[in-house]
Amino acid sequence: MSSFETVAGMLFESKYRPSRRLYSLLVLCVFLGMLAWEASAELTQVSVGGEIRIRGRWYINAWEDQKPLVNRIDSGYLPWRSIGSTGTTSLFKWDSDGKDWTRYESSVKLNVKADFTNNVTAFIEFYDWYVFGESFRSDYLTGADSRGEGPEKVQLNQAYIEMRRICDTPLTLRVGRQELLFGNGWLLSNMLTPSQYLSHDAIRLTYTGTNYTVDAFAAKHNDSMQLFDDQKNLYGVWGTYTGFKPLSMSAYWLYVHDNTDIETGESTALGSWVNSLLGRHFGSTKLHTLGIHLLGKHAGFDYSLQTAYQFGDAEHIGAMFNNGGIFYGDNDAKYDNWGGEAILGYTFEDITWKPRPFIMGVYFQGEDNRDVSFWEWLNPFYEPEASVSFNRLFSDRNYSWTINDNSWLSNFIQLSAGLELQLTEKVLLNMRVSKNWADEPFNPPKSIKLGGNRVYVAPNLSFWTDKGSDDLGWEIASYVMYKYSPDLTFGLFGNVLFPDDGLTNGSFLHFYGTQFSGGTDDDTSAYLFWMAILKF
Repeated sequence: MSSFETVAGMLFESKYRPSRRLYSLLVLCVFLGMLAWEASAELTQVSVGGEIRIRGRWYINAWEDQKPLVNRIDSGYLPWRSIGSTGTTSLFKWDSDGKDWTRYESSVKLNVKADFTNNVTAFIEFYDWYVFGESFRSDYLTGADSRGEGPEKVQLNQAYIEMRRICDTPLTLRVGRQELLFGNGWLLSNMLTPSQYLSHDAIRLTYTGTNYTVDAFAAKHNDSMQLFDDQKNLYGVWGTYTGFKPLSMSAYWLYVHDNTDIETGESTALGSWVNSLLGRHFGSTKLHTLGIHLLGKHAGFDYSLQTAYQFGDAEHIGAMFNNGGIFYGDNDAKYDNWGGEAILGYTFEDITWKPRPFIMGVYFQGEDNRDVSFWEWLNPFYEPEASVSFNRLFSDRNYSWTINDNSWLSNFIQLSAGLELQLTEKVLLNMRVSKNWADEPFNPPKSIKLGGNRVYVAPNLSFWTDKGSDDLGWEIASYVMYKYSPDLTFGLFGNVLFPDDGLTNGSFLHFYGTQFSGGTDDDTSAYLFWMAILKF
């Protein structure tokens, strides 16, 4: 069997078949290119690997257990205000009433790597993430046993062909489903959460010089017969220079183009007619991100600075902000936001446990245009204005576990100070204290406090508001990592949150500043989880 047939068989003859819509064309391009170069690759080695992750989670006084979720603020107190598509519904409660939230989950990856002559590699990886008990089949009350139901399903995480040293140059081409991990995953990661993975259907070209690397890639993010046209696509160029030992320097451009249709759904025929008359329609979202990452170690210090600026049309965000009038959404919404993370640490190498004190600052610029003035409130033709915050793209960075960051938080500022200790060769302890703020707070309707409860007093007068708080509270976080062996690691993580008014009364933080965070109290909340990771 030829090398081409071997690779094709691995991609398309598995019982878990990937979608051919992208791969058929991409792999065909690779094959034609290989034929044009008259390359003759033979299989030299096959290796099998994988990973198992098991995680147990416990949230205390955090998640709202009432379903469906209710509005924290009745819509009658918010007329004419462009709040966003989810209103003031909140996933959180910040009180001790009701049930706490627990879950156990696992993820399994199994991969096969085939190396060929002429610097050709094929890589296939299957992935399954599941919650404990989802597919349990027995009914303990009756003893009945039936087929398990639930979302558990083996998926194709990666499937690509890689060619190195193309035409005897330092070029590498990787085509197919693959992970896109750059830097420390601040904006592009291969993880969604500590137990869930992320991959892209992409083409990636890498040029590796003596002291630098340049990557260019294009990825498709929706199911369509059209390749890189009229749908959701990600493009990027990422360059890294390592010729200066104390400092690694990266610069990048990322571009998300979303040209999918936007459902406006005007509530009245008059609204539809006016929007058509005025030529108000929604076009493409065009999100550009320009960023740098400086990283290094010197004389006991370690340091990392990354910052990014975003600009472009935010049409799909704008369509989410309707004020209930004849103008449906904001078709002039723009990205114009900064984000950043800075870390500075110092390790005392000659002291027992090698203590490493560190400080960290995090900033994701937010926007809250949800207020309405008296004159805007009177104006029947007032056009809504969207609130567009920094978009964290495909990150896995988690700065506040109890608030359930999961790389969702924007409109968010955090300052931290901590200490890291290498207790033994295999045990690492990390502790930090953090203060959190909202970059732009939400101003709630006018209210008074009665018996410890907030009572809103001005229905329909939505221009009359209280000044919102940006104080999200303090938190203490710690984790210990035990490296039992080179392949097996255990971790225990804990986070205690002392929520303040900006969190409990509500700010728009989650899902890149579009989801409300308000609760019913300000009880101390917490999150604990343990984790085991085995690589093979």
